[in-house]
Order: sequence, then C-alpha cells, then structure tokens
Amino acid sequence: MEKSKISKPYYEVTKNIRDQVKSGSRRKNSNMFSFLMAKLKNYLLERLAYNCPFNSLRVKFHKLRGVKIGKNVMIGLQVTLDHSYPEMITIEDDVSLAGNNYILTHSNPYPHFSNVFESFVAPVHIKKRAWLGIGAIVLPEVIIGEYSVIAAGSVVTKSIPPKVIAGGIPAKVLKDISKLLD
Repeated sequence: MEKSKISKPYYEVTKNIRDQVKSGSRRKNSNMFSFLMAKLKNYLLERLAYNCPFNSLRVKFHKLRGVKIGKNVMIGLQVTLDHSYPEMITIEDDVSLAGNNYILTHSNPYPHFSNVFESFVAPVHIKKRAWLGIGAIVLPEVIIGEYSVIAAGSVVTKSIPPKVIAGGIPAKVLKDISKLLD
C-alpha cells in the first residue's frame, strides 16, 4: 500500500461549530479557513455523488473529492467513500461497487476507548476488476485483490487475495476462482 497507517487524536466533542472547525483543522494539519472550505467542498461533492443518477458524474464528483479512481469504474447509487479522508482511497480500473457500499479509511473513537481501540487513518485499495456486491463494507487498511468478488452484505476487515470470492461478517475467502478466470 502506498500510504501506511497514521495515528490521529481521539474524537473530541465540541460545544460549537468554531471549536469543531478548530479541532478538525488540528487533525488535518491545516488552518481553520482552509479546513472549513475543504470540508464544505467535500460534503457538497459527496452529497451530489450519493444519489446522482449518472455513473460518470458520480465518478467525477468522487475524483474531485480526492479519491483516486481508474478507468471504466462503476460506482452504484448510495455509495459512501469515507466522509473525512477520501484521498486515502484508491480504486483501480474496471472495478464495480454495486451500491449501498461503505468504504471507511479511518477509526476515530472517543478517548475513553483509548486502551481498547486505536485512533487512526489508513488507506483502502481496490485492485483492478474487483467487484463489491451490494451493501458490502470495507474497513481501513484493506486491499481487495485483483478480480476478487466481495459478496453482498459482507464486512471486509482484512485484505482479500486476488481471484477469490469472499463473504461474511467478517469476510473470509469462500472460493478460489483463479482457474475460472484464466
């Protein structure tokens, strides 16, 4: 993976928008105005992509958010590509996200869970010709291998090798399809 896991401060509940922008700008290492403008741009583009009836526009909106997207990619309706760190997602050529998928690149728990869960950002990479079935969820620090299929409703918590069908909660390899693809 091109970027590795990056530790982040734990979530802070803020009293007002100003404090929220201040906290967010610290987490993103930017000034408050730049953070606010980037946050608003990201939000608007994400909302436009979410229910847009045209795949080509959904892809374009997500690219403008910073998601790295290859050629001939299909992003179905109501797909959420991380709200906060879209630039940590790479989707290679000929990938299909069926719809209602959620790809998450961060974990930002409350401080009282600091001894239980890490607060971090990590990339997600979906390799060429992979297919995520409807409702599949991909968590941070995951690579989906080339030509792999993720069954509908699965939750992918660990990387999936190439040319397999994986499914379940958590997703596990169900079938090797490498001989069927040659």
